[in-house]
Amino acid sequence: MAYSLVDSIVDNYFIILEKFSDALESLEEMLMEDITQYDLNELHTLKREMLFLRKSVWPVREIVGNLERSGSPLINQTTIIYLRDLYDHTVQVIDTIETVREMTTGMIEIYLSSMSNRMNEVMKVLTIMASIFIPLTFIAGVYGMNFERMPELHAWWGYPSILVLMLVVALSMILYFRRRHWL
Repeated sequence: MAYSLVDSIVDNYFIILEKFSDALESLEEMLMEDITQYDLNELHTLKREMLFLRKSVWPVREIVGNLERSGSPLINQTTIIYLRDLYDHTVQVIDTIETVREMTTGMIEIYLSSMSNRMNEVMKVLTIMASIFIPLTFIAGVYGMNFERMPELHAWWGYPSILVLMLVVALSMILYFRRRHWL
């Protein structure tokens, strides 16, 4: 009777694990399709549930192992064979739980790595833009001081020449970045 009860419990663990595996597969498909719409909370929830399931299966394995090794006169020799099979099933359930937990951890790492790569791309673009505009801001700042003794301030070609200088600086930096494959 005890064997039948514990066997049905372990069999139901397989059903639960199948549902978790299906959920994990759908989360993995979502991760591969569009990472921006991915919900990391679902993955953390699945990982926590796997941990909870592992904590509930572990004592069952211990109980079955103790029943198998007990040598009690209440357990027949024919039942010991079934208990060994049941022990193997509990070990298989625990292994499957560990596999699913490792997969969820791997998916979390993939998600975080992808988000980090996207953030790096954004930072690269912002850095390049800042690198282009810093020299231009410097040039505009120097000529915006309006000193009396700056000869180009009173020349008719002063303003257009500074604009051309700024354009040349910006274009040369863009070309440099393209040659370095930063753009």
